[in-house]
Amino acid sequence: MRIDRLELEGFRNYARQAADFDPRCNVVCGENAQGKTNLLEAVAYLSRGKSPRARTDREMIGFQEESARLLARVYSRDREFKVQADLFRGKRRKLTVNQVPVKTNAALGDVYHTVLFQPEDLFLIREGAAARRRFLDTALCQLRPRYAAALAGYERAREQKTRILRDYDQRPGLLEALPEFSEQMVRLGAALVRYRHQFCLRLAEAAAACHRECSGGRETLELRYQTVSSVEDPGAEIGVLTEQLRRHMESHREAELSSRLCLSGPHKDDILVGIDGREAKQYASQGQTRTAALALKLAEREIYKSAAGEYPVLLLDDVLSELDPRRQEFVLNRIAGGQVFITCCEEDRLPSLLGGRVFHVERGRIV
Repeated sequence: MRIDRLELEGFRNYARQAADFDPRCNVVCGENAQGKTNLLEAVAYLSRGKSPRARTDREMIGFQEESARLLARVYSRDREFKVQADLFRGKRRKLTVNQVPVKTNAALGDVYHTVLFQPEDLFLIREGAAARRRFLDTALCQLRPRYAAALAGYERAREQKTRILRDYDQRPGLLEALPEFSEQMVRLGAALVRYRHQFCLRLAEAAAACHRECSGGRETLELRYQTVSSVEDPGAEIGVLTEQLRRHMESHREAELSSRLCLSGPHKDDILVGIDGREAKQYASQGQTRTAALALKLAEREIYKSAAGEYPVLLLDDVLSELDPRRQEFVLNRIAGGQVFITCCEEDRLPSLLGGRVFHVERGRIV
């Protein structure tokens, strides 16, 4: 799985740019604010249909432009693909794979996967539950198209229910539609719980192995998926999960009406992280939490490899500069075998270690 060529037009600070990449390691050097992260954002967007940075597609269009185009030539599953996204200020985007229009983000994830590691991910363990849910959702949306569809439907239903709860005092008739959206959240939420549970089981095993290696066998990492309290076994059959989620939502009906918020459902899920039996968020040192975050990201990559038979494209956005030499060495030893993009401010010896090319970015130009 690799990106052979990337073409950008009107994207961020790239007016018009094309680059051919090495199938192993690609080091992208340059000063701050020159476009290194933008390059990785484009690669990630074409695999997910969603930016890891921008809230809307319009934010990625150059300031003086009305549209932007991203095109990647990809080799995956022993086939060549051409993935393209056209973004517009005044209308919906257009996504195509081999010049055939596609409508969903999941269709892009079917072509190739990316694992993006940014400096802020080193704080994944100490952040709130929302950050770890985003980690789960980003990984699963690429791995399982049905999960992406269930998540999109769940979020639509939650948005509609939130509007009803917010506005029903002014428009009491809205309450008639409340049970419908609650039931949609229950049914789709059961699918989310089951997928997340299965993924977390695999993640716990792979991350524990990574963490053990990085800590020299001195520490043990434990992960546990946490969902609503009425779910006794998140690995149960869908019908059982649906009934348990429905019971939980019904018990929170009055509280939701009073608070005007959706209080029940897997939109509050979390991954509980422990190190040697203690809650990492509360008791782990900064070094321990960084090691745990590294383990989660590298475990995600291993899960992709197991599922797809080939490594995803790994994007390391200025992460190595945030790590001490021991953790740098651990990461470098772990990333061989697939295509890697690494951004940094200064050229170093990475290509000689991994085999690859160095690119210099200056004011939206690769020189």
